[in-house]
Amino acid sequence: MFRPLSFYIGLRYTAAKRRNHFISFISLTSMIGLMLGVGVLIIVLSVMNGFDRELKQRILGMVPHAVIEGTGPLEDWETVDRQVEEHPRVLAAAPFIQGQGMVTGGANVRGVMLNGVLPEQEKTVSIIEKHMIKGSLDDLHPGEFGIIIGQLMASSLRLDLGDKVTVVLPEASVTPAGVLPRLKRFTVKGVFSVGAELDGNYTLVHMADAAKLMRTGGKAQGVRLLVDDLFAAPKVAEEAARMLNGRYFISDWTRTHGNLFQAIRMEKTMIGLLLMFIVAVAAFNIVSTLVMVVTDKTADIAILRTMGATPGRIMRIFIVQGAVIGVFGTLIGTALGVLGALNISAFISWLEGALGHKFLSADVYFISYLPSQLQWQDVYIISGAGLAMSLLATIYPAWRASRIDPAEALRYE
Repeated sequence: MFRPLSFYIGLRYTAAKRRNHFISFISLTSMIGLMLGVGVLIIVLSVMNGFDRELKQRILGMVPHAVIEGTGPLEDWETVDRQVEEHPRVLAAAPFIQGQGMVTGGANVRGVMLNGVLPEQEKTVSIIEKHMIKGSLDDLHPGEFGIIIGQLMASSLRLDLGDKVTVVLPEASVTPAGVLPRLKRFTVKGVFSVGAELDGNYTLVHMADAAKLMRTGGKAQGVRLLVDDLFAAPKVAEEAARMLNGRYFISDWTRTHGNLFQAIRMEKTMIGLLLMFIVAVAAFNIVSTLVMVVTDKTADIAILRTMGATPGRIMRIFIVQGAVIGVFGTLIGTALGVLGALNISAFISWLEGALGHKFLSADVYFISYLPSQLQWQDVYIISGAGLAMSLLATIYPAWRASRIDPAEALRYE
């Protein structure tokens, strides 16, 4: 692409020690700025990809992809379960009963979401079994009133396997003694940890026990669906509901957690654009660097022109010089960004341990650690953009160098 002479002189101009040290300093800062911009952009987008992945795998692995409910408790949930599983995009279905309440343990109280499930079927639609740290879903048996809680709740209420907790529902029961809240004693049968906010407010009990507590007459509240594509959940749920006889209501994860997912995607886009401006500023610093180099090398350019160098060759010399700064800055930044993205999670974990401070708390954020997922597509786009902006930044200074008049430049030499 470049003639050997243009390439050779361009490299000499880049590597040579200049009389004007300020120009060398500007060249170095341009390269460092481009390097840092590219590296930081790769790391930040990898962290945003990590949050996106964790939302899909952890949060949406626990909450329903889609739910089908009737106007009241399902009379024959087994039939509904069987019919919706006939849909080709429904991977599994499971009945559930859900309600809100409070759990008291010792002197502490915590609001919870109470989920009545059938252990065998719940395993097919949820990742909960893979994240049990104590006990198992199979420890939930009808009539025993066992409960499975998250690790954050267990720590907050100081609970362990075999401990007793009281579940209080926000409904009153009229008794001869007066109006009393509905409550029941449960035994802790298991503890799970998904590293998310669900560890603090998500509980599971056997569906038969939940039916007694919530007085559904042994019937399920609805059927939970696991679909093959998260983003197709609304459409699949609607199609599955049409296969049923009767009137049903559908809901999906986009209504419960869709705002969080959209916020992460929007933040990734906006942060990417803002950091790309940093890369652009660093790349276009090459313009000022090359303009000063052209001014510094005016006599050299004039001599080359008198020796027969064409304006095109002069232009290619300075394009090579600017491209070297851009290529090295982008490549070094890409390497640092990739290494940072692959190790940022381990580094933050080490830093948390060293400082004894948790940067991400599951009480505040939906996960308790900093995730990272490197996507090579992002690396290619960022690196390509950095190189493209660097090359574009060389055009004006190189064109200006090619327009220098040899006679005018050598008049006062």
